[in-house]
Amino acid sequence: MELNSKIPSGPLAEKWDRHRFEMKLVNPANKRKYSVIMVGSGLAGGSAAAALGELGYNVKCFCFQDTPRRAHSIAAQGGINAAKNYQNDGDSVWRLFYDTIKGGDFRAREANVYRLSQISVNIIDQCVAQGVPFAREYGGLLANRSFGGAQVSRTFYARGQTGQQLLLGAYQALERQVAAGTVRMFPRTEMLDVVVVDGRARGIITRDLVTGRIESHVADAVVLATGGYGNVFYLSTNAKGCNVTASYRAYKRGAAFGNPCFTQIHPTCIPVSGDYQSKLTLMSESLRNDGRVWVPKKKNDARAARDIPEDERDYYLERKYPSFGNLCPRDIASRAAKEVCDEGRGVGPGGLGVYLDFSDAINRLGEHKIAERYGNLFQMYQRITDDDPYKVPMRIFPAVHYTMGGLWVDYNLMSTVDGLHVIGEANFSDHGANRLGASALMQGLADGYFVLPYTIGDYLVKLDAGKVDADHPAFRAAEHEVNTRTRTLLAIRGKRTVDSFHRELGKLLWEYCGMARSEAGLRTALQKIPALREEFWQDVNVPGSDAELNQALEKAGRVADFLEFAELMCADALHRSESCGGHFRVESQTPDGEALRDDEQFSYVAAWEYAGVDRPPVLHKEPLHYENVKLSQRSYK
Repeated sequence: MELNSKIPSGPLAEKWDRHRFEMKLVNPANKRKYSVIMVGSGLAGGSAAAALGELGYNVKCFCFQDTPRRAHSIAAQGGINAAKNYQNDGDSVWRLFYDTIKGGDFRAREANVYRLSQISVNIIDQCVAQGVPFAREYGGLLANRSFGGAQVSRTFYARGQTGQQLLLGAYQALERQVAAGTVRMFPRTEMLDVVVVDGRARGIITRDLVTGRIESHVADAVVLATGGYGNVFYLSTNAKGCNVTASYRAYKRGAAFGNPCFTQIHPTCIPVSGDYQSKLTLMSESLRNDGRVWVPKKKNDARAARDIPEDERDYYLERKYPSFGNLCPRDIASRAAKEVCDEGRGVGPGGLGVYLDFSDAINRLGEHKIAERYGNLFQMYQRITDDDPYKVPMRIFPAVHYTMGGLWVDYNLMSTVDGLHVIGEANFSDHGANRLGASALMQGLADGYFVLPYTIGDYLVKLDAGKVDADHPAFRAAEHEVNTRTRTLLAIRGKRTVDSFHRELGKLLWEYCGMARSEAGLRTALQKIPALREEFWQDVNVPGSDAELNQALEKAGRVADFLEFAELMCADALHRSESCGGHFRVESQTPDGEALRDDEQFSYVAAWEYAGVDRPPVLHKEPLHYENVKLSQRSYK
């Protein structure tokens, strides 16, 4: 396997413009001759399908929800970054580029991140033109607020519903193309395999989730926009349906998996409330603009928050990171919360929580202004916890939220399988070892609206492949494999539910491959995961049949992939003995407990190649070269 990033030559600021000029174009009249499969219809997939349909390509778009409006992108709350500098506070494309590189702990490609920063300004114009109701100041100008890891206000937002509003904009554009006939939607349909013919991705195998029918779909190129794999931990802020199946099946067909151990723990989530909780709820990072994070100075202090006087409170983020305060990056804020809880100063049941307090902001601005900014978030918190955050501080604790790892792609967003493109959170490309807040929506829309429509044309116009249909032996073989796997799951008839295996895997990963990782813990995980996987295939119970709506069967297939993928994630975490961003190895930290990188040994992308059943994956390395920024120990103090 060769890792060719295909980064253009020339000055950083000119690479993308020069590359767009040098790429081959498809004549407008010829675009209708090409077909593209889009798997996923969230912000990345929906915007890409709409853009490709508008250009004239024939697009098939698949989602397992009943409508693209239910994609998990809808759950993004706080905002989207763009280097518009509307606040005249010193922002620029270069500053957004540097903040993103630094925030990712210098483990992302310079060229990709700079392109993302350039495109960010176009995204806002596109979304405003679609009618996305961004917040505005009194005079009518678009408003901004701050997010972690930045000292400027560059985040555009629609109250606490930014993802929903952006998704509705993309959905409108997508439905326009559906009406025009260039895009055909396949809702309630799950991709179960990628079909590779003569080294090129030529289609997918799907299952209709209502009827159970297995079908083959053929195209000239396949795009995966299937999101991240945070649900491997069982408890996360992701929707319950989010999974790794599409990416992992592509990995088993030859697509390298990049940096699978780079997972993000979000610092502001509602804490776990019981053993049988099925998911966690995010409270937007935007709340840290006005909320102050604190814990009691005394250990095991059981007093109510209002009974603890000011001089007995530790505003630990403001104390440790005075330059950024409560808006330090997510990985740092999460580890700081874990640290004070480990010291015995956590609040709430089990001491697994810290306070996010709005009393100062309410006294300064008034309750009406806080309600205007965060009203829906406060309502959501009150409905879940029965506490009124206008009266008492929120209780928060870190939780799995996003995955920076994903399928390896080159500068054109193509994986190591020709014709298989990967966009949005499903790829590894833009965030390094830690994503800054409000950058996920930025990447998804940049890939979908502004990058893929250029780069996929360059691939298609050079395509010299014979005609393939669903009767090709590769499609028949893939269909057979999918059917065999499905029948095997249904035939086990064991005694344990799918959820019980998933929950056990999640607890194992949270303990050994969560916020803090060690060599001993990772080796323990790598011993326990295969044993749990073997038990799954011997004792799982999947009721029902494959010829009907069967959510237990859907979950079983996804958990089976999680049980394999978890081993890859732990192997990657074990091999990377440095700490960087969200990957914190306890053996590699500074004297004051911060992540300590090892640039001499690990300044590369770890791209793993599937080597076959019961064989260890093969590690390939893409060196990361920094010509425009200076590598340094991150400091937010």
